[in-house]
Amino acid sequence: MIIQSTRVYVAGSFMKAALETEDGVIRRILPYGSAEPDMDYGDRRIVPGFIDVHCHGAYGWDTNDATPDGLKQWAKGIPAEGVTGFLATTVTQMKPVLMKAVANVADVMKSHKAGPDGAAILGIHFEGPYLNIKHKGAQPPEAIVPPSVEEFREYQDAAEGNIRLITVATENDPDFALTRYCASTGVRVSIGHTDADYEGAMLAAANGAVSITHTYNAQTPFKHRDNGVVGAALRLRNLYSEVICDCAHSTPEALNIFFTCKGANKAIMISDALMCKGFKPGDKFIFGGHEVEIWEDGCAHLTDIPEHSIAGSTMHTNDGLRNLVERAGVPFDAAINSCTLNPASLLGLDDHLGKLCAGYDADIVVLNDDYSVEETFCKGVPQLH
Repeated sequence: MIIQSTRVYVAGSFMKAALETEDGVIRRILPYGSAEPDMDYGDRRIVPGFIDVHCHGAYGWDTNDATPDGLKQWAKGIPAEGVTGFLATTVTQMKPVLMKAVANVADVMKSHKAGPDGAAILGIHFEGPYLNIKHKGAQPPEAIVPPSVEEFREYQDAAEGNIRLITVATENDPDFALTRYCASTGVRVSIGHTDADYEGAMLAAANGAVSITHTYNAQTPFKHRDNGVVGAALRLRNLYSEVICDCAHSTPEALNIFFTCKGANKAIMISDALMCKGFKPGDKFIFGGHEVEIWEDGCAHLTDIPEHSIAGSTMHTNDGLRNLVERAGVPFDAAINSCTLNPASLLGLDDHLGKLCAGYDADIVVLNDDYSVEETFCKGVPQLH
């Protein structure tokens, strides 16, 4: 198959080009008009497929539900927003719930074929239960426990090795034992839901942590004499840092500051979307055993805590890209990298995911000028038409 446009995002810039795909892979990138195309997208933008490494659910389904059909429907639906790969993300709950949840993701991954079945399930983001209760956010406090290498091994065994990213309040990890263990086994550690100070975040990074979870939220803030984890996210240039780009969890101005500090290579856009995604304000759901309601701001809020009650978002990733460029004033290269190449690099998958290049998976998004998605190709298979 050959698709072409006058605006194909290649090597950090737009050019007139045609993409030839075969067996789910980009085989060649050709000069525009040099071969008969199967589809000519005119001047619509063609960009790499989006990767969301922090999303709990969508369309009424949640990772912790451990429902095979729910996970499959979620994967089938999110290409409508340009997502071609994601990490199914847990929320803190009791051990039997989490064991069942990660086992379900592993089971679905065995039969799930990215492309015909929608977006690729790239693994699991294990958010909790090793968090700091002071910065629990919407995480159920009754299920938060100290980090444990032995217990984590049980979770990873149940997940059949598919936990690729873990959020840990590293100040509660004695001698950084779990942090170091995960780093040694290829699991990426992200500092989050944490009361660590700036120096503590630096020590965590020195012991193997490589990222910070949803910067600005559920962590110690930046102050000019007490820089906190937010300060570490902004200052440590080699540390990946997530950020929720719905302009509700953080203002456009905060997003601009974040990207100005992180540059084009270490910022990672996440949706932090809950099962509420795809529903309307006023709809209510149970998240981690607690009721949440969608407000007009597009966020899900805990109903029993009227103030500071944000539990997660309902953001679509293409809307996040629009927010970054059009509202926060982030350069397009940094914005698009944050939802394509950077998450692929974090996960060590940037040898075949995250950019439009010969030999890479044919995960491709066609964007209209208003950032709506015209078409998404997962492993070369069109999802919307």
